[in-house]
Amino acid sequence: MRIFAKRTLREFWLKHVDCELQLKSWYRETEKAHWTSVNELKKEYPGASILKNNRIVFDIKGNHYRLIVKFNFEFQLAWIRFIGTHNEYDNINANEI
Repeated sequence: MRIFAKRTLREFWLKHVDCELQLKSWYRETEKAHWTSVNELKKEYPGASILKNNRIVFDIKGNHYRLIVKFNFEFQLAWIRFIGTHNEYDNINANEI
């Protein structure tokens, strides 16, 4: 999977150092993954929430942070759409990010 906007993750973990290891781990695992569908992704991340338009919400660091990623499984692409605290997540429309 090719992931766009690692910089977004890096900038976030520099501000929230308590989630650096979890975000780096998620990045490495996703980069190595070859998921062809949401169902395959859910096998590895059963707690992930599915939104419309192939957007997936990942809970980071025990649900303290939320990561929204848009996937194109056919072309093996992933775009970081949002990373923030749980409170910040509650204030956005996750389906439109």
